[in-house]
Amino acid sequence: MSEETRSESRPFEADVAKLLHLMVHSVYSDKSVFLRELIANAADACERLRYEAIAEPALAGDDFKPRITLSIDADNRQLAVEDNGIGMGREEMAEALGTIARSGTKAFLDRIEAAQNGEETALIGRFGIGFYSAFMVADRVEVTSRRAGTDAAFLWSSDGKGSFAMAPADAASAPRRGTRVVLQLMEDAKSYTERFTIERLVKAQSGHVPVPIALVDKPGAEPSEITDGAALWAKPKAEISAADYTDFYRSIAGQFDDPALTIHFHAEGRQDYTTLLFVPGTRPFDLFDPDRKGRIKLYVKRIFITDDADILPRYLRFVRGLVDSADLPLNVSREKIQESPLLAAIRKSATGRVLGELERLADKEPQPYAKIWETFGAVLKEGIYEDFERRDALLALARFKTAGAADGWRSLKDYLASLKTNQTAIYYLAGDDIGRLQSSPHLEGFRARGIEVLLLPDPVDSFWVMPGVSFDGKPFKSVTQGAADLALIPLTNSKEAPKPELEDSVKNFLAFLKNTLGDAVTEVRASDRLTDSAVCLVAPDSGPDRALEKLLAGAGRLSAISKPILEVNPRHQLVVKLAGLGDEERVFKEDAAHLLFDEARVLEGDRPADARSFSERLARVLGKSLGKAG
Repeated sequence: MSEETRSESRPFEADVAKLLHLMVHSVYSDKSVFLRELIANAADACERLRYEAIAEPALAGDDFKPRITLSIDADNRQLAVEDNGIGMGREEMAEALGTIARSGTKAFLDRIEAAQNGEETALIGRFGIGFYSAFMVADRVEVTSRRAGTDAAFLWSSDGKGSFAMAPADAASAPRRGTRVVLQLMEDAKSYTERFTIERLVKAQSGHVPVPIALVDKPGAEPSEITDGAALWAKPKAEISAADYTDFYRSIAGQFDDPALTIHFHAEGRQDYTTLLFVPGTRPFDLFDPDRKGRIKLYVKRIFITDDADILPRYLRFVRGLVDSADLPLNVSREKIQESPLLAAIRKSATGRVLGELERLADKEPQPYAKIWETFGAVLKEGIYEDFERRDALLALARFKTAGAADGWRSLKDYLASLKTNQTAIYYLAGDDIGRLQSSPHLEGFRARGIEVLLLPDPVDSFWVMPGVSFDGKPFKSVTQGAADLALIPLTNSKEAPKPELEDSVKNFLAFLKNTLGDAVTEVRASDRLTDSAVCLVAPDSGPDRALEKLLAGAGRLSAISKPILEVNPRHQLVVKLAGLGDEERVFKEDAAHLLFDEARVLEGDRPADARSFSERLARVLGKSLGKAG
């Protein structure tokens, strides 16, 4: 039996079955998303036909004008969405409608499944569930399609309960080219057979799709045009309202939030192109996807080329939108067009424009910009590490939480304006938890002098603050590395008495600590960064700081972590008392030395070096203390 004549039934791919179950058995506050998704698929099919017809005009034949037609049959409770786009063959239908070929599938399914108490609508928009959203309103879906340039048509059908059927379609009733999706609507979804409802939804959700949309409001009626398919980005900005931009953003980004920033401009001169970009108001689910691919659509003279054009650098991958060029060639493959020198010029200009608009917003509207930074700052900081050419601009855009300043975001310009006398560096503390950073003993000496310290909780922070990076001539310096060099910066309390020289007993105790700890530390020294805590660990002057070293070691990039320096507060009551003990308390002092080292590790979020030895030493010290108390 030939492929054109055989019928078969297949199970859904596992993730599709899970997705269908979740949608059918969950309650969504706005199921009308299905119509936007089906129209978007239809428009994409029309655009792909326009592209393929450049190399093979016969595919379009004498019916080149793209169109989408919605048909209502209220008596039979049916709604159809039909396009005259590229269409699908048998295996294309099985692949497109029976699997989810998209990165992050498991992640977004898990998040949809975990959503509770009305969160589902936002998830639906953010994850772009596409064709499968039809099963939220239909108890049966039939798809008839004929691939452009072929004679055979095929029928796909399913009730969304675990399997689908494939069979040849009646050629006489199938589209001449393209795809027809027919929804057998559920009883509670019959409002989608009302003209008013459909027309309102199309204009609200898909009014700017670049393909005309027509409506047939009853069987046998003539189609009437709802939208003209005029590309929003080609219109003058003065003719576009904020609501128009928001509707278009939602259709192109697959999200239901409002854009935080809209960037629309037309470039003329050596290159002629239009750019319409949006910074989302919420974080896309795949923001930290390892592939880190962008989501910018590329058009050439309004002909769709690709939906993941390499237009913006990876650290701007959260931006959604499109670029439409009048100069790029159409007679090359999608892969080759990405290598065009013209596209390289567009990349440079578009990136500069996005950063320029972010800078303008930061200067003129700091509160909306602060929200953008809070949402996407961790990604933007990747550019400080990756994009040397724009590093200064990105540093100027960066915002930080700091120790020593009130709550809120601080720019580096703000930081430099609050430099203390004799302060020559921008101090920072990197780690993995903002709460732990704020309570770090490394900050004590800086707080005592009123010095701000940048708190850097994101993994990328440890990489961009590498040696050689500076801002306005001031280098970045980790408070966990090398000597603190705070002696020349006056204390906030100017009446505080000068600190006396170290007692010989304390000097001897520091030497005792080094001898007891041996190779566990490279050095034991008195600290001028500690005011309240007894000890802390710091990294040597050369090499990575403590946070970066841990990241590299955890990723297998370091064969061994360098031995830290143990800094001791020589005026801490505990240290002074330990230093005053005689040789008869040597065992007790040795236990205390190891416990001080483990305390410093715990303050950094690490475990004691040897848990069993730590427990035994702690028991001995507590036992001795309780014995004295008794």
